[in-house]
Amino acid sequence: MPPVRSLPARPPSSLARRLGFLALSLFALLAVTGCSAFSRAVKEGDQFTTNRKWEQAEAAYLRALAVEPGDSEVKVKLRNMRKQWGAEVFQAAQAKHAEGDLASATPLLVRVLELDSENDPARELLGQTLDARVEVALKALKEERLQEARAELDAVLAVNAEHDAARKGVVAVQTAWARRWFSTAQRLEEEGKLGNALLAYVRADQERVGVTAARERAEEVRRKLRDEIAFLVVTGPAEDKASAPDVVQRLSPGRLSALLPQEVPIRVITADAPKDHPGVRLGLAVERVMPVKSVEQGQKLQRYLVTNKAVPSPRRLELEAALLEQERKLEDVERKLSGVLRDYLRKQDELSQAREVAARCRERERTVCAKGLSECIRAFERAKPGDVPNECNPARCNPQCEQEEGALAQRANAAKELERRLEAAQEGAELQRREVQRGRDAYYREPLTVEEPVYADYPYDVELHRLSITTSVTERLIDLAKDAAGASPRTEDYAAVAEDSSNKAYDKVGVLADPVQLRTEAELRVEAGDKAMASIAERVKERFDIYRQGKVEDARRGMVRPSAEDVVETAVRALLLTADEPPQDILQPLAKARGLENPEAIFGR
Repeated sequence: MPPVRSLPARPPSSLARRLGFLALSLFALLAVTGCSAFSRAVKEGDQFTTNRKWEQAEAAYLRALAVEPGDSEVKVKLRNMRKQWGAEVFQAAQAKHAEGDLASATPLLVRVLELDSENDPARELLGQTLDARVEVALKALKEERLQEARAELDAVLAVNAEHDAARKGVVAVQTAWARRWFSTAQRLEEEGKLGNALLAYVRADQERVGVTAARERAEEVRRKLRDEIAFLVVTGPAEDKASAPDVVQRLSPGRLSALLPQEVPIRVITADAPKDHPGVRLGLAVERVMPVKSVEQGQKLQRYLVTNKAVPSPRRLELEAALLEQERKLEDVERKLSGVLRDYLRKQDELSQAREVAARCRERERTVCAKGLSECIRAFERAKPGDVPNECNPARCNPQCEQEEGALAQRANAAKELERRLEAAQEGAELQRREVQRGRDAYYREPLTVEEPVYADYPYDVELHRLSITTSVTERLIDLAKDAAGASPRTEDYAAVAEDSSNKAYDKVGVLADPVQLRTEAELRVEAGDKAMASIAERVKERFDIYRQGKVEDARRGMVRPSAEDVVETAVRALLLTADEPPQDILQPLAKARGLENPEAIFGR
């Protein structure tokens, strides 16, 4: 392949010189524009300061500093302007303070210190104003105007969070709120409005923990409410018709209570329930307990190693296929490289021809121009003074090779593009040759054969032992409501099964002896009883869900006015019934209406 020839460097054109001049001009224009913007902003700031338009003056000086951040003169002007502005605001603050309007004087004094941090009279007056507002708050506290007192103290702490008197005042206000809410809760509890009393106790404890016995009283009221809305399950020992005391023991009331959710008020009792109380009566009877034992004969297969045999290496076949693919790809790459090389050589020939044509054209131009210049000189010698002969027409030296020069530039660009394509194709071909060589190395390093194990299956006899206990339990669920009809009994079978297999030892094939290890019949009887009690507990929870869903729907209908006392009574009871997953559309409006920061405190959390 012949060496790649590059075109000679061309001198910078007049267009490049014009672009450079334009860039310098634009830079100079931007510099002048920036300077003019800076000067204009400073001038506007000075004018606004003279006219005492402080906000516009500050904005103008800030614009100037945005252009020239390090200008010390503008910084001094801005500081002096802010001092004057602060002095004017301080006069307004003094007037408000003299009128007794402390709420209006406070933000003005804060603004003065923002403008001029060295204004000591303003700082002193601000301290006096804050102390005076604390005095106002303490007076409101003594007169039981707690909201007004807290607002004043919060305003003081917003300015100075470390104000000692204000912080003590907040503690005093919180204590007063806690006692007020506690008194309200006691009154509501005496009136029998336990739901409203619970929220009031929770709010008192939220205001200031430990000031009152609100937390203990809230727990007591919560217990009363739970007892009032509790879903009672009246049951007793199961009737034993199968002479199976171990199974009957798993159906005891205590086991049922342990399986029911503890967060919600479901009570399992053995005594009579109050009249018309929500709940169910549960009757249980163990009809039979039937054990069934069986043995089945069967077979299993044990796979064992017989020998090893040599087989063709599958990895070598994979490497061979990959090598063939890489070689085909190399052929395609070299074919493309040959095509690009032919195009490049053809373009080089065309470029050489265009260069020769352009050179002959330039020679003709020089010849014509030199001839015209000679004729012009002779004509001047013959012409009269002041006359310009026709032989001196400049058009005779005009360029006449623009077409040839354009063709030369076009072919030069095409040759450059092909040169880049040729270099890329050469690099791709070299990379593909390396891939092929790596594939060959991997192929020849891989052995021809590999060892493969040969297995065989050995059948052997096994015995499958199965023991099952089936317990039949009859249950009767009857609503405690006075007009509820008797429910039909329901009998279901609950089975517990244990299985195990046994076999002898076969040392030749690696089968170990496996004796029978079944669970005992007593364990299965207990499991069957537990399954029966778990199923019964699920049906009791279904009845409870129906009961509490009705209470939740009643509470949702009243959420249009969540602060009303009757709505609160209904909503609190619905929430205690759904303590495991309280509905947020009831909990959040209720907590917001009574100012509770932690709604979960209703449940004692």
